[in-house]
Amino acid sequence: MKEFLVELITTVPEGTDSAEVERIRAAEGLRAKTLAADGHLVRLWRPVGELRSIGVWCADDENELREKVLGSLPLWPWMTATITALQSHPNDPGKASSAT
Repeated sequence: MKEFLVELITTVPEGTDSAEVERIRAAEGLRAKTLAADGHLVRLWRPVGELRSIGVWCADDENELREKVLGSLPLWPWMTATITALQSHPNDPGKASSAT
């Protein structure tokens, strides 16, 4: 699988019932755990003081990432995604440590 840097911004539509938002957020957490177990969600961060997420995700290609991986998130209809395909850097310290 290929790696992608993904920035997600979730905007809940105005007037959405708070109980519905909580239900969807709970489902989102469960789906994220499944995607992590399947190797699609590698890391996920939230910048301090911001309501956006930045993560490393894996998929065979960007189409699969958008349609089958991110598209399976319960909050996806409310999300805006910026996706950047990644490749290894020759000076990546993680690459060197995994070779030993």
